[in-house]
Amino acid sequence: MPTEPEPLAGEIWIVDFGMVAKQRPVLILAYPQPDDARALVVVAPLTSEIRGYRGEVDIGKPRWLPKPSAVNVQGLASIDHHALLRKLGTLPLAQLDQVKAALRDLLGL
Repeated sequence: MPTEPEPLAGEIWIVDFGMVAKQRPVLILAYPQPDDARALVVVAPLTSEIRGYRGEVDIGKPRWLPKPSAVNVQGLASIDHHALLRKLGTLPLAQLDQVKAALRDLLGL
C-alpha cells in the first residue's frame, strides 16, 4: 500500500479534533521531522466567521473550501499527526507569507 506524502507548511488539511470541535480545516505550519523532540504538527485553524481582527488572515474563498475563510493565528494548536484526515489544498505563497507576518506580529517576533 502506498504511503501518503507528508504534509507541508502552507497546506490546508481536515483535522479530527474529537467530539467537541469535530472536523475542521487547518493550515499546516510545521510537520514533525525525525529529530524533533515531539511528533506534533503545529496548525492554525481556519474560520468562516471572519471578524477582521488582529490575528486573522483573510484567504478569500479557495475552490476547495465551501465558504470565504480566514486563518486564525491566535488559535495555534499542536496535534498528533494521526489526526490529519485529508488534504484540501495549498495556500498561495503570498497568503502564507501574510500568515507568517501575522504570527510575527502576534508573538512580537
